[in-house]
Amino acid sequence: MTKQPPTILIVLIATAFALSASFEPTYQQVNIEDNKVPNTPGLHNVLRITEKLLSGSVPEGDTGFQTLQKLGVKTIITVDGAKPEVERARKFGMRYVHLPIGYDGVPADQGLRLAKAVRDLPGLIYIHCHHGKHRSPAAAVVVKLCLDKKCTVATAIDLMKQAGTDPKYVGLYASPKDLRRPTSAELDKVSSDFPEVAPTGSLVQKMVEIDECWDRLKLIQAAGWTVPRNHPDLDPPHEALLLCEHFAVLGRSTETKKKPQAMLELLQQAEKEAKLLEAALRQNAGPARTAAADKSFKASQASCTLCHAQFRDVPRK
Repeated sequence: MTKQPPTILIVLIATAFALSASFEPTYQQVNIEDNKVPNTPGLHNVLRITEKLLSGSVPEGDTGFQTLQKLGVKTIITVDGAKPEVERARKFGMRYVHLPIGYDGVPADQGLRLAKAVRDLPGLIYIHCHHGKHRSPAAAVVVKLCLDKKCTVATAIDLMKQAGTDPKYVGLYASPKDLRRPTSAELDKVSSDFPEVAPTGSLVQKMVEIDECWDRLKLIQAAGWTVPRNHPDLDPPHEALLLCEHFAVLGRSTETKKKPQAMLELLQQAEKEAKLLEAALRQNAGPARTAAADKSFKASQASCTLCHAQFRDVPRK
C-alpha cells in the first residue's frame, strides 16, 4: 500500500482546520436534540416539528420577535385565544395568522386551515399558544400528519410528549388519533383567507385573562406571597381581586349561563376561594397569612382543574 506523502497530509489537515475555524453556527443551523431548539431568548418550549414548522410559546416582547427573525421565521400562527401582536410582528418582517383552538382538541375544519396555512404560506413558520406546551404542539402535529404521509400517530404523540403536553388534556391527545389525513385536492378547496386577528367569544377571552392572572399569582406565590423582586409592579392582594372579578364577570356572561349547572357551581367555588385569597393577602405578614393564602390558592386551582377536566379538556363529540 502506497503511503500518502507527508506534504499532502499537512495540506489536508490545515484545510480542515481552516474550514472548521471559519464556520460560525447561526440560528438557521441549530443543533436539535430530541427536536428541541436551544438558545431561543424570549421564547419557551420551542420544538422543531418539520423543516418548515416550529412550535412554541408566545413571543415575549421585542426579544422574542428578534429570535424568530434570526431563526428565519416569516409567518407566525397563533392558536391562542389572545389577540396577537400584529404590529410588532410586522416591525420584524413577519405576518400573523390567528386560528384559535381550545384545550378540548383541534376541530377538523380548523386542522385543515392550519395545514393549508403551513403548506402555502412563505418561509419558516412558527405556531404558538400561550406556554407552547399544550395547544400549539397538538395543532402542529395535526399539521404534520396532514402534510407528511410518512408521519405516524405514534410519532405525533411522541412530539407532543417532548413538548410537555399534559396527558390530562385528553382532547388534545385525541386529535392526532382521530385525524383523517386529507388529500391534496381537499386542502386545495380550503379557504386561503387567513385572518390576522380572529373574533373570539367572551368566554374564550375571559379564560385568557384568567390564565394570565394565574401566571402572575404563581410568581407572587413563589416570592412567598410578597411582591416579586423582578416584578415590582405586581400587587398581591390586587391580583387576587382581579382573579375574583374575572370569575364574577365570567359567571355573569350570557355564554356561561348556557353551560351545565355543575360547571357554574365549580366557577362559583373558584370565585369564593379567590375572595378568600384576597382576604388572606390583606392580612399582616406572617405564617398564618402564608398558610391561608396557600390554602385558598390551592382550593381555587382545584376547582378550575376539576372544571377543565369535566368541561374543557374532553374530546370534541
